[in-house]
Amino acid sequence: MAVCARLCGVGQSRRCRRRQRHNQQDQGSDSDMDEEEGERIVGETQSVTGGPENSAAAGPSVAHEAAAEATADSASPVPPNPQSLLDLPPEILVEVFSSLPGTELPNLALVCKKFRQILNTETIWRRRCTEEFGMREDLRKMEVVGVSSRELYAKLLHPYRHILGLWQPDIGPYGGLLNVVVDGLFIIGWMYLPPHDPRVEDPMRRRPLFRIHMWESNKVAVECMYGHKGPHKGDIQTGKKDEFSTKCNQTDHHRMPGGRQEEFRTWLEEEWGRTLEDIFHEHMQELILMKFIYTSQYDNCLTYRRIYLPPRVPSDLLQPGLFKGTYGSHGLEIVMLSFHGPCARATKLTGDPNVPAGQLTLDVDLNRPVCLPDLVHQRSIEELSRLVLGMHEEAQREVQNPDVAPQGAASEGAVAGGAGAAGLESAMEAQSESPQPGPSSSSASSEAQPFVLPLGVMTRNEVYPRTCKMCFYGTGLIAGHGFTSPERTPGLFVLFDEDHFGFIWLELKSFSLYSRLTDRLAHAYAPDMERFEAMLRNMQSWTS
Repeated sequence: MAVCARLCGVGQSRRCRRRQRHNQQDQGSDSDMDEEEGERIVGETQSVTGGPENSAAAGPSVAHEAAAEATADSASPVPPNPQSLLDLPPEILVEVFSSLPGTELPNLALVCKKFRQILNTETIWRRRCTEEFGMREDLRKMEVVGVSSRELYAKLLHPYRHILGLWQPDIGPYGGLLNVVVDGLFIIGWMYLPPHDPRVEDPMRRRPLFRIHMWESNKVAVECMYGHKGPHKGDIQTGKKDEFSTKCNQTDHHRMPGGRQEEFRTWLEEEWGRTLEDIFHEHMQELILMKFIYTSQYDNCLTYRRIYLPPRVPSDLLQPGLFKGTYGSHGLEIVMLSFHGPCARATKLTGDPNVPAGQLTLDVDLNRPVCLPDLVHQRSIEELSRLVLGMHEEAQREVQNPDVAPQGAASEGAVAGGAGAAGLESAMEAQSESPQPGPSSSSASSEAQPFVLPLGVMTRNEVYPRTCKMCFYGTGLIAGHGFTSPERTPGLFVLFDEDHFGFIWLELKSFSLYSRLTDRLAHAYAPDMERFEAMLRNMQSWTS
């Protein structure tokens, strides 16, 4: 802004000392700007138009009027070496202003009348809506119903830009995943639901929870989409940073004619893809009924906290991100895989009464790769336990005596490397020289080796990959109901490919298969690793 002011000859009073014009009346009527008006956000239209005297300039021929003014200002041709922005033709100024962030344009409108008039050009605001929010052909539809791109930006996109991205709803231990996006002519909050158990390969299910639009009038409308009677009045409140709340003003739209029993049957069909009669396991029936009773309390008001996807660094074993995985009777849950130096961690975004959302479900030590034996020995749970428990005991000794350097592999087939990516690489090189089958490198192009689950290990996915690239020692979090007596127990992390991994829970004798979410998620990535790690710490504190 300061550079622009110097180019235009604006002093500390923020008034434009305009060039000598033959029309002194226009200069006198527009030389001053109300300082209060200048501080308004872009959402207030008057701060852009500059006041009632410019209402005629808001029509479709604004660019032509701006060009006419420029012609009137200069009786002689434009100088070959312009000394200020005011010497440039309007079409060049439109191009320059279109490249600026929309948040800076109201301040630019304070410079002078010419800038204010040019900033009424729809081309500028159409480009801002496209580049900042991804809107394209939908803008034409808004203009057809009488809503300009400038109004759309000022009243809808800019005021609600802070709620775009990923959020975790505060629903006790169950959590969830909300993605707020610009979707066509609306801002929509989509709740992402895992596929029906145990189909981890199926795409995520989406349910709209709310939408914001200007479709019916020039006023912004917030609508609740929950329930079975269509959109109805709602409200959105922003309080603390990285937090907002939604409220339904017509909860009768959530009720069904058949009462709670009919609501439960409908919810069960949507949530699990089956009826209660199809679920024979009594404990599973109790878990399902408990979740319905608990989550149905939140159909009136919900609070959301921002979450980020982790940024990727070259040393990461694979692309971090979101995965859906099997958790026994609790069904499918969503976890976030991230890398922290020599560790890979999976954090729950959805949870259950035993291990709630926000907790660290898997903690993998990438410095402790496991070289699997041949297929015959892989079928033995005793052989797998011997390999993994040997590493677990070594890891426990290192925790108790951090000053003592590791003495090497605790058992045959286990390799412990140095710290970070260098340690992992050296461990993989040592492993490739071993006569036992195993991954040859730490890259995504590692040679696959045969893989089979040991006999006696339960899995909800009978169809799982029969080859893997790497295996590592890790721990999984288990707890009693109500997150009582949480304990980290040893297990085996199995990397199948870029989009699939698994974990064998030795104590539970069960196998969880994870598959990557392939949905495109905008406004979701953390600006840096420090911000992401701070978010993870906050997530754990929410449900601890």
